Amino acid sequence: MTNFLLYEQDGPVVTLTMNQPEVRNALTGNTAVDEFVAACERIRADMSVRAVILTAAGSVFSSGGNVKDMRRFCGDEMSPASIRQWYITGIQRLTMALYQLEVPIIAAVNGPAVGAGCDLTCMCDLRIASEQATFAESFVRVGLIPGDGGAWLLPRAVGMAKAMEMAFTGDPIGAAEALACGLVSQVVAADALLPAARALAARIVRNPGNVLRMTKRLLREGQSMSLDSVLQMSAGLQVIAHKSPQHLEAIDAFIEKRPPVFSDS
Repeated sequence: MTNFLLYEQDGPVVTLTMNQPEVRNALTGNTAVDEFVAACERIRADMSVRAVILTAAGSVFSSGGNVKDMRRFCGDEMSPASIRQWYITGIQRLTMALYQLEVPIIAAVNGPAVGAGCDLTCMCDLRIASEQATFAESFVRVGLIPGDGGAWLLPRAVGMAKAMEMAFTGDPIGAAEALACGLVSQVVAADALLPAARALAARIVRNPGNVLRMTKRLLREGQSMSLDSVLQMSAGLQVIAHKSPQHLEAIDAFIEKRPPVFSDS
C-alpha cells in the first residue's frame, strides 16, 4: 500500500494529498495519523511555508474511520481502557496536530467527506468544495459518537443547530447546502477545485508568514478566551509584529509605492 500522504511544496505553499483512494482515504487502520503528525511537524519547522492545501486523490475526500477495522473493538480483543487509549494516541493526535498547525490550511474537498473525513475538513481553516463534494457527520449511523473532536469542531463551522441536525440524522449534505450553512466558502466545478484552492493560497501567501502564524493563533485562541484576554494577547503579539522586519518592509513599500518583498525570518 502506498504512503497515505503526498507532500509537495511549491514556494510558500505545501499541498498535502491523501493518496489511498483504494480504501477511500480512510483515516484509521493505516499510517494516516502518523503521517499527518509528521507532516505538521515538518511544516511547523519550515518558516518558508505560509499556507497548506489539503486534498485527496480519487473520487472520495475521506471516508473517515475504517469500519472493517472497527470490528476488533466489539469483541474481547480490546478492553474499554485500551480503546480509550487508542483514540487518544490515534485519531485525536491527528486532530490536535492539524488544528494547531500555525499556518492557514485550505481543505479542497473533491468528493464525499464522511464521519471523521467531515471533521477533518473542520480541522482546516477554510474549505472549498467541488460540486461533487458531500459532507456527513455520520457516526450515529454506525452506532458511534464523533470520537475525533467533531462535537467541538462542527458547531464552530456551521452553528449548533445545523451541527445537531447533521449529527443526529447522519444525513449527508451536498456542496450547495454546505455553502449555504457556511461549512464551505466556495463551490466550484470539479476541474476548477485545485486551481481555486491555489488561487486562494496565493492571496494568503503574499502576506508575511510570521504575521499569518500570529493571526491564526489569535483567531484560534479567541474562540475560547474572554475579550479582555484576547486584547492582552493582541497587545503582546502586536509588539512582535511592530518590531519585525516584515512590518518595516511593508511601511517602506507603502511609502515608496511598490509591492513589498517579505522575508521568511
